Amino acid sequence: MSGTIQASVVKDSASATNNLTLDTGGNATVGNTLVMASSFLRNRIINGNMAIDQRNAGAQITAANLTSGTYMVDRWIYYSSQAAKFTAQQNAGSVTTAVGFPNYLGMTVASAVTVGATDFFNIGQLIEGFNFADLAWGTANAKTVTLSFVVYSSLTGTFGGALRNSAATRSYPFTYSIPTANTWTTISVTIAGDTSGTWIGATNGVGLQVIFGLGVGTTYSTTAGAWAAGNYLTATGAVSVVGTASATFYITGVQLEVGSVATPFERRQYGQELLLCQRYYQTMVARVYGYSVGGGSLYWPLTWLIMRTTPTATIITAGLFSNTTGITIQPLSPMAGSMDPNITGAGYGGSSTTFSLSAEL
Repeated sequence: MSGTIQASVVKDSASATNNLTLDTGGNATVGNTLVMASSFLRNRIINGNMAIDQRNAGAQITAANLTSGTYMVDRWIYYSSQAAKFTAQQNAGSVTTAVGFPNYLGMTVASAVTVGATDFFNIGQLIEGFNFADLAWGTANAKTVTLSFVVYSSLTGTFGGALRNSAATRSYPFTYSIPTANTWTTISVTIAGDTSGTWIGATNGVGLQVIFGLGVGTTYSTTAGAWAAGNYLTATGAVSVVGTASATFYITGVQLEVGSVATPFERRQYGQELLLCQRYYQTMVARVYGYSVGGGSLYWPLTWLIMRTTPTATIITAGLFSNTTGITIQPLSPMAGSMDPNITGAGYGGSSTTFSLSAEL
C-alpha cells in the first residue's frame, strides 16, 4: 500500500510532527530517511556489498588459479567452461567506488574467447534452502522478488543473467542495460516467482542460484523475461564480456528481496556479515604443544563456529614439529574436530597451523 500518515516523533526530548510515508514495498520513511522495511534481514544475498574476502584479503586471483568452481570474495563463485580466461579481485583496478559501497568484485578478461555454443562464463551466488523456502516457489503462492545491484563495465549494451533452481531444470533469464562505459549504474529487475517446477525446501541444500553471465553460448541462453524449463544462464544476445581482451565487469550492492520494489541496500555491520559468511567458510589458527614417544599420531580437539554441514579442512600454513611429516584436520561435526600431527619418532615441540574449513554449497 502507499500513502501519507501524520506521525508524532520525539527527538532530543522535543516533540515534533513529521510526515511518515509508506511506499509500495511497505517501507516507512520519515523526512526521506528509511526507518524500517516490512521486515529486517530482507536481503537473501550474503556479502552483497563484497566487503568480506577471507580467502584472498584483497589479493588478485590469477587466471591460472581462477578455475571453474572457485570462490572469490566470500559467497561469490565463478563457473567457466574454459580455464584461465579471467582474473578476479576485490576492488580490481582501484576505480572510484560506487557511492555508499567501498568494495566491489572485479572481473577482468585475461584472455579473450570467441564463445562457442556450449561455452559459459559466469559468476553468482548459491542461496541455501533455509533462506529461500519461504518464497514458496513451485506452488501457486510463489512470491515475487526483486534483484537489484550496482554494476560497472568497460563495455556497454544489454547484459544478462538468470535465476535457476538447484536441479537446473527451471530458469528465468533476465537482461539489464549498461548505457555508459566505466560508470556505476544501478539496476533493478523484478521477477514473478515460479509456480512450476521442483524447488528445494527448508534444507541446507541449494535453494536458488543467482547468476550473472559474462559470456554464454546458445545452448545455455534463451529468451529473457519468462520462466523456462531448462538450464539457462543468461538471455539470448547478451553482451559477452569474455569476448573482449582486458574487458572489465565490476559489481556490488547485490540484493534479492521479496516484493516488486527495490528498497535501499540492507547494510549489516561488518561482524554480522562475517558471521553469515562463516557458516560456509572460515579460517582458524591452531596452536598446540605435545610430546611423542616412539612416533605415531597425536590428537588435539578443536572447535569452530557451527557451519552449514561438516566442513572440509585444508592446511593453509603448517607449523610443524621438527620431525613431523604432516598434519591432518579431522572434522567430526559441523562445529568440532581434531588436529593430528604425524610424528616420526620421539619428539616434542609446538605447532601453530593455519587452516580453512569449507562447508560451501
